[in-house]
Amino acid sequence: QVQLVESGGGLVQAGGSLRLSCAVSGRTLSNYRMAWFRQAPGKEREFVAAIRWSGGMTYYSDSVKGRFTISRDNAKNTVYLQMNSLKPEDTAVYYCAARKVVDREYDYWGQGTQVTVSS
Repeated sequence: QVQLVESGGGLVQAGGSLRLSCAVSGRTLSNYRMAWFRQAPGKEREFVAAIRWSGGMTYYSDSVKGRFTISRDNAKNTVYLQMNSLKPEDTAVYYCAARKVVDREYDYWGQGTQVTVSS
């Protein structure tokens, strides 16, 4: 079983930055892919970014590429999402998720953290 706990959300002005953290516990993650998703009010949940724990390969949605950076700290078992140049349309609940690299669906989800960007 994998437990995910997000933190770091908050209120920020447009153009500002936030760093989200996802603390992972429960098992080793060498064969896992970690991701951030977000869901704005009235919208479907959307993929934001992902990282393979082993090797560190990263993936981004077009809407955040060049502004957001996903990373992981092996020693702390934590995944980060550095968000720069934030826009009001980035406002959403951000969720951390995990799945085995060989799987297609994300099996484990955090509780979410609210990010609000004011104009």
